[in-house]
Amino acid sequence: MAEALVVGALVNGLANVVLDRLISSEFLNLVVGKKLDRKLVEKLKTAILAAKALAADAEQKQFGNELVREWLDSLKDALYTADDLLDRLFIKAQIRSKVRTRLPHFLDLSGRKMVTKIEEVVERIEDLEKRKDTLGLREIQTGSSSWRPPSTSLVKGNVFGRDGDQQALIKMLNDNNHHNLSVISIVGMGGVGKTTLAQWLYNNKDLMDGVDLKAWICVSENFDVVETTRNVIKGISSGVCSLDSFDLLQQDLKKKLSEKKFFIVLDDVWSEDADKWNSFITPFQDGRKGSTILLTTRKVNVGRIVQHYNSYALKGLSDDHCWSIFADNASFPETNGSSELERIGRKIVKRCDGLPLAAETLGRLLRSERHVEEWNKILSSDIWEFRLANCKIVPALLLSYHHLPTHLKRCFVYCSLYPKDYKLDKDELILLWMAENLLQPPRRGQTLEEVGCECFNDLASRLFFKQVHNDDEKYFLMHDLMHDLATFLAGDLYFKFSEEIGEKEETSILTRHLSYDSSISKKTFSSHGIESLRTSLDINHGSYFARPTLPFDILSKNKYLRVLSVRILNISPDSIAKNLIQLRYLDLSWSYIVVLPQSLCNMCNLQTLKLREC
Repeated sequence: MAEALVVGALVNGLANVVLDRLISSEFLNLVVGKKLDRKLVEKLKTAILAAKALAADAEQKQFGNELVREWLDSLKDALYTADDLLDRLFIKAQIRSKVRTRLPHFLDLSGRKMVTKIEEVVERIEDLEKRKDTLGLREIQTGSSSWRPPSTSLVKGNVFGRDGDQQALIKMLNDNNHHNLSVISIVGMGGVGKTTLAQWLYNNKDLMDGVDLKAWICVSENFDVVETTRNVIKGISSGVCSLDSFDLLQQDLKKKLSEKKFFIVLDDVWSEDADKWNSFITPFQDGRKGSTILLTTRKVNVGRIVQHYNSYALKGLSDDHCWSIFADNASFPETNGSSELERIGRKIVKRCDGLPLAAETLGRLLRSERHVEEWNKILSSDIWEFRLANCKIVPALLLSYHHLPTHLKRCFVYCSLYPKDYKLDKDELILLWMAENLLQPPRRGQTLEEVGCECFNDLASRLFFKQVHNDDEKYFLMHDLMHDLATFLAGDLYFKFSEEIGEKEETSILTRHLSYDSSISKKTFSSHGIESLRTSLDINHGSYFARPTLPFDILSKNKYLRVLSVRILNISPDSIAKNLIQLRYLDLSWSYIVVLPQSLCNMCNLQTLKLREC
């Protein structure tokens, strides 16, 4: 990891953005001394530096200490507010310098209000810094890590320690050859290797001999019977399915499966709803003998509604097999390796509790490191004591997260806006990172897009993203546990709106980043208290069936937006251009827009404009 790997706090990235703005020559020339008093600027810098020194300690102590977690959220909120205000002051100064219109100082009420708000932010940050003794926070000097991931691409590793499990499942499958339909569940906790084992079965040529049709379907938490049925048809029909009616879908699937031997994998199933399962399973009854639906799930009762059902409980691996996974991913030779590193590494592996994903992730983290002190840092970390939702894998993943450079931490957490099992569009994500100013400044001769590509590849090489090859399609996913970690770290600052959200889970007043899926959302979320959004992201904006989901007043209330994707039906694009001058990313696709307004030229920081199907 290089000579000095320092654990940086997520909040430091945001603090650095504000500090860099305060010292930039453009900001000093346009704003300081004209709109902002230099003493106020220095006071804000001092307050941020004092709080920043506490942030690294607070980020580690937030796990298991709700008061520290609230302190961190409050600090992030204050920093977001400071950056929003400074950014708006700077953009207005840019616009006025170009059009050469200046108001007399005593009439510039907007500027005076902004100054008052910045003074309030300074007080908030100073008050937070004063609470350090009460919360037991200490100053930790932070720096950036110069560790870079290996240049090799992410590849599928070997399957260790599953010979017995493989043979047991093969026997189960063979024993069911006299039934027209059997359902087998691989049950186990997150990270134990259920999907890996299912992949091995799915790609076993001997086992698949005689199988006419097979498909791999990722179901995840939202078990939609219609959508899952459609995906099965796509899986066995080379991705083609133009039917919408559930009745037609079931009739079509029944016809395709009739008198055929099929092997269907439903990966990561959560639903225990018997009615849904009874409805879904109907078209599968007429296959040839030996036809199988294989489930992977964390819940023991999933899939029990069928007559011929078996479940297989997948246990953790032995420490020796976990060590093999760890050593394989760390490129640590089984022979001729350092005896001291192996001694420490085996202790690290022992704390992985037999979970292969933990061993794989930590092995990749230490892949290029051969210094004993760095391995000891992993072994002695306090994070091992933390448990999130009874999930033992999380401490290992937290260690990987904490060893990311600050800018990669922020990019990773931003991905919490997407639902689980979402097919990440690399190029799209890079544009969003650019708009949110999450990337480091480009080197000479380098574009910001190239910087974003490096960040994405860095996260993928460290297993935060995994590449999926599915026939002719290639895409990236986040592992469920990585997604859980990103969502936990995002806290109240990020909010995903979905159909499953209850009344008590309304958006927080701290929310800065909001996402929703307009292709499935049938209701509009409450915008009460939301006035500082930076992101309003429709994650399925390209769908013809998308519906406007934003409350009518959300754009007028949230003037600091930097990312906006919305299907506009009753909102004037002119009002967007005039009010949302801080936008960097604007997607108005599928909107009834004929002419772009002249006021769009005021958006001097706009980087991305999408107008598909307008």
